[in-house]
Amino acid sequence: MVGEETLVSLLQRCRKPAHLRQVAALAVAGGLRRDGRLAPKMASTFFDLGLPEDARRWFDCVVDPATVLWNIMFKGYTQRDAHRETLALFARMRVGGAAPNRYTFTFVLKSCAKLPAARTGTAVHGVAVKTGFEGNPFVGTLLIDVYSAAAGGGDCESARKVFEGMPERNVVSWTAIVSAHLASGDVGSARRLFDRVAAGADVVLWNTMVSGYISAGDMAAARELFERMPQKDLMAWNTLLHGFAIGGDLEECAKLFQAMPKRNVFSWNGLMRGYLRHERFSEALSTFTHMLRAQEVSPNDATLAMALSACSKAGALDFGRRIHLYAQSHGFMGTNHVVNGVIDMYAKCGSLHSALEVFDKTPIRDLVTWNIVIGALAAHGRAAAALGLFEKMKAERVAPDGITFIGLVYFRSMAEDHSIAPWMEHYGCVVDLLCRAGLLAEALELVGTMPVAADCVIWSTLLGACQTRGAVELAELAVEKLAALRPDDAANYVALSNVYGAAGSWGDFARAKRQMKEWNTEKSPGRSMIEIDRWVFEFCSSDGRHPRTEEIYGVLRQLKQLTRPDDDLN
Repeated sequence: MVGEETLVSLLQRCRKPAHLRQVAALAVAGGLRRDGRLAPKMASTFFDLGLPEDARRWFDCVVDPATVLWNIMFKGYTQRDAHRETLALFARMRVGGAAPNRYTFTFVLKSCAKLPAARTGTAVHGVAVKTGFEGNPFVGTLLIDVYSAAAGGGDCESARKVFEGMPERNVVSWTAIVSAHLASGDVGSARRLFDRVAAGADVVLWNTMVSGYISAGDMAAARELFERMPQKDLMAWNTLLHGFAIGGDLEECAKLFQAMPKRNVFSWNGLMRGYLRHERFSEALSTFTHMLRAQEVSPNDATLAMALSACSKAGALDFGRRIHLYAQSHGFMGTNHVVNGVIDMYAKCGSLHSALEVFDKTPIRDLVTWNIVIGALAAHGRAAAALGLFEKMKAERVAPDGITFIGLVYFRSMAEDHSIAPWMEHYGCVVDLLCRAGLLAEALELVGTMPVAADCVIWSTLLGACQTRGAVELAELAVEKLAALRPDDAANYVALSNVYGAAGSWGDFARAKRQMKEWNTEKSPGRSMIEIDRWVFEFCSSDGRHPRTEEIYGVLRQLKQLTRPDDDLN
């Protein structure tokens, strides 16, 4: 018969589930299935090797489990995000009369915060008070997290009571309460708390407060606090960089990037993300090129996904092909979002054949992959192929979602066969189809029957169709709706004036132009991009950013001269 010490030794050497189950069989044969001393080691090893069900079965056989065994179960469930199992097991622990310790509360309160489960958290708080653990700094900090995570913006009042009642606080506690106020949108209270402990704050707390200002859109305060930081780690630099990127101050973002004493892949990605977010695609691709040349750090899959997205938006097919080759040679084609990015890039750059070739060869296809290809086939006018691929997708037991049907526009099939209610985008597709067919009355009727109010895209679609069809009244209605949704968008009024002009209504045309001048409405300048010798160049009206601007405008003037009618030259 194998003894307990031998079994423990064997457990320490288990590396595979099959080996562990053999050891478990030996324990059962030796009559140790209910042994309370062996059970914690068995349960812990089961969790380590990814066998939570086996751990639970072993646990359930133990009579009167010790607190250490309960904690191992809580830890295993919490680490696997099985938070409801953690809370259900804690309720069973309380019924059984086992005594929790601070480790118990650590795991249980983490689960309460993650779900979030505020009501259960309040009950656990009561248990902590009764058992004397409320004053423990770790338990108190987790209670703050639980109340901060409560639905509806958090329960800052309860979190603050816990904090103020803590007999001992550490920097983690201060960070938790500052984060709680920031999460609820109370930046002022968060700053006052921060100032109380600023002298002893660590870099994490400083970064938390800087991030709070960024989330509130106050970049001036974020920058001021950043400059005051006694020690700036790489995360601090990246946090501020991210703030400038999402806020659109890309010039300041680029300056900060250049000033960084050290950069990692998240620094490069942050700058690229800023350019991509604000549609500066050529600069995003230029940053990617510089990253490869600098060889400071290697790009990750997120870097490639962003570069591919920039190629898609800029129509930079050659650049996209080079990224595809890089992804193949550096082992990135095994990740879904890089593969999806490559397929999407080829499709949007007009190379449907290449997109389908990558799709056919990839062994990893998720729902996004199928949606991209179905949408690409539909966009390229290959309706039958899109429907055929949809049937193949269903045959492979991949469930469609709302995005799938944007490419298919099967309203009845969505609701009846797949229980998916049409989104705004689906209605937009049908409105667009009706407008292209000249069925403006039917399109307007569909808009009137929608369960939600039409958005800017749908009204813009109707407005665009009015110009070619001379539908003045519908154009006026569309502009009225758009004015309520986007009052500062000059393109709506430009389009309306064009409708008047196309319909020969010159009085209304002149009136629309006068109104635009009175309202000081200016149309956003259009932009163009061109790919030359593997570089993407972007131009807009009166652009002076290109180093050869004078030469470009000189050639443009010559072209204007050449294209004038002969009578204009006399």
